[in-house]
Amino acid sequence: MFHDGARRRSVALLTTGVLALPAVAACGASEEGNVPAASQDLAPAPRDLVADGSTLTWAIDAVPGTLNAYQADADAGTTRVAGAVLPALFTLDDRGRPQANPDYLESAEVVAREPRQVVVYRLNQKAVWSDGREIGAPDFAAQWRALRGKDPAYWTARNAGYDRIAKVERGKDDLEVQVTFDKPYAEWRSLFTPLYPKEVMGTPDSFNDSARGTLKNTAGPFSLKKVDRKTGDITLARNPRWWGDQPKLDQLVFREVAPEDRGRALTAGRVDLAQLGPGEAERVSLARRDEGAEGPLAHGPGAGRTPADALMSWAVAHGTEQEAAESEQLAREQTREAVAAYASEQKSLAAYEVRKALEPAFTQLALNGADGPLADERVRRAVARALDREELAETVLKPLGLPARPVGSHLALDGQDAYEDASDALGAQDTAEARALLAEAGWKPGGSVGRPQNAGASGEPAEGEEGVRDSGNEDRPGDDGGEYIVGEDEGKSGERGGPVPTGAVAAGQGAALWRQADLMARQDGDGKAEQGAHAQQGGPPGAYAPKGTAAPEEQRSPGAEGAAGPLAKDGQQLTLRFVVPSGAGSEQLRAVADKIAEQLERIGVTTAMKKVPSAGYFTDHVASGQYDMALYSWPGTAYPATDGRPIHAKPVPAADGSLNVAQNYTRVGTDRIDQLFDQAVGELDDGARKKLIKEADARIWAVAGAIPLYQRPELVAARPNVANAGAFGFATPRYQDIGFLKKGAKPGKQNREAGS
Repeated sequence: MFHDGARRRSVALLTTGVLALPAVAACGASEEGNVPAASQDLAPAPRDLVADGSTLTWAIDAVPGTLNAYQADADAGTTRVAGAVLPALFTLDDRGRPQANPDYLESAEVVAREPRQVVVYRLNQKAVWSDGREIGAPDFAAQWRALRGKDPAYWTARNAGYDRIAKVERGKDDLEVQVTFDKPYAEWRSLFTPLYPKEVMGTPDSFNDSARGTLKNTAGPFSLKKVDRKTGDITLARNPRWWGDQPKLDQLVFREVAPEDRGRALTAGRVDLAQLGPGEAERVSLARRDEGAEGPLAHGPGAGRTPADALMSWAVAHGTEQEAAESEQLAREQTREAVAAYASEQKSLAAYEVRKALEPAFTQLALNGADGPLADERVRRAVARALDREELAETVLKPLGLPARPVGSHLALDGQDAYEDASDALGAQDTAEARALLAEAGWKPGGSVGRPQNAGASGEPAEGEEGVRDSGNEDRPGDDGGEYIVGEDEGKSGERGGPVPTGAVAAGQGAALWRQADLMARQDGDGKAEQGAHAQQGGPPGAYAPKGTAAPEEQRSPGAEGAAGPLAKDGQQLTLRFVVPSGAGSEQLRAVADKIAEQLERIGVTTAMKKVPSAGYFTDHVASGQYDMALYSWPGTAYPATDGRPIHAKPVPAADGSLNVAQNYTRVGTDRIDQLFDQAVGELDDGARKKLIKEADARIWAVAGAIPLYQRPELVAARPNVANAGAFGFATPRYQDIGFLKKGAKPGKQNREAGS
């Protein structure tokens, strides 16, 4: 599989998946350094306990539009196929660290740093393409020329790293490849994974077209047998020329199953492995308990449920939110046929178990700093300081038995070597200081100001008074559209403050983010972070209330946590447009948004929730800047200097007068942050590079454009006899080890109990 940043960004992580069920190990830092907060869950088994033969079917969202991982429309399906059929020079271990893959590399090392960096790859002499030609220097050279960004005829999505290479040369033979860099590149291990044959990379026509629908020449444990877009199946078969450990499976089938259809696919027995949302995952756990399955899955959520509770789970999976809210009545009125159908489905689901870990991805609150109130850094900082991130993490993770620690870095995740909590650069949750920041920015108690016009981040007014609905209206999150002001007519709806509904969160579809553009601050004399781009409203750049400044007397509410009155400035109420997806399955996301709105209400910030169709949530609103606040997720990466820069780079004017934001959808950045990324990507000393990354992260916290909240859980349904697959966490799947246990064999102990 290709490198972590590319691999993870190819997955549309613009959702906040909430994964339910029993606990896995949770550990803190060890003497060996950072360790993941929750371990992977794969049912590990030695190869001699895995049967030879058979076919495993693995659910993916869709048949990919291209099998070329370096094109803009590559997606998660592209990633899965590439990982099984193409060379990956470096794979990731369970802590997200790049490891040389001995199936392809005998060695790879930096042999010179001055006058220019030189990396020499020594390839496994057994490694060959499926046509019998050895993998060698011509393939490296062709990939470099295609991806370096100098020939616009190649429709590439990125050239990061390749644009720093001066030349690729043959060494003493084709199995030795010497790569010389124009500029130092610390994250060189990200390159040439996946590696395509020269027949694909050699010309623009072949690059653009030949690998979209098929891969004629491969070099992985599997080869591509068939892509059937009609049935939605991609069938891989054992590669007869494979030189490494032979695959345990005869065939590996990736089957198109939309996330909302996963439960039905499980009950029909159409897949052996499938990532799930919380509702269906909870049903699997409950079914296992009801069938008397032993082990940790029998003790998670659902372990003490009554038949009425079970029927409620069925209603959530198959009914509407209104029906779910009427759970007691539903439990009484279910027909005998519905009960029988539920029992039959539960029996089918009992054929699976749930494997989970924390996914190497995190959900963040994005604050659009392009214009409006959030263009003022003080207002962004106030919003950020008002957030109780621990409470938000617990809202999502604690009920699931997962470690509920807020994410402390924008550039690494707990367990990775580069992870350090830099959130102190912003400061801890403090309602009083948040109010003081708003007062410093000129926002005062609004008194008798009228209803706000609800101008969005684009500066355009909302639809009008009819489009503004209060929280007591039936049109609440979960419906198909509409807007409401959080905090008005509270108590008419049972959703706020009630139980978090179950169901898969699908907050919208996104393209492979890292491919949408070339992946791709000054410091004042006192060393303070520079004011973010566009943050000029309401005071001098960088001005904010110093620590300990009390809120003005008239702004304080009785009690430290009491709600403040609405704030206003120049006759306009401080109202922030919070865009949330409206579709079924987005309940947990909206529950988190409501929690945030409640926390902001305490400092006098009014939140206007705008429900938008899930399908266009990201592309039509987040990416286009039509929001003030939004929730979406970013993947973790093993290469933070390369992959982090386009997400946090200061937007720059394009030739046509528009703003080039790359992947920085908050539109907040500084020159100094860019400089730190540029220094880090060229720093070959690991310790020095880590310091630069931490400094960059601290400054990203300080400008308060994106606020990391919690690490996403990863939940996978698997047949109990599937070995070496499930919730992979950071690790790259080893496809040749995946298979079914021999009769009577048991996998390694799964560490699913809550740990230290």
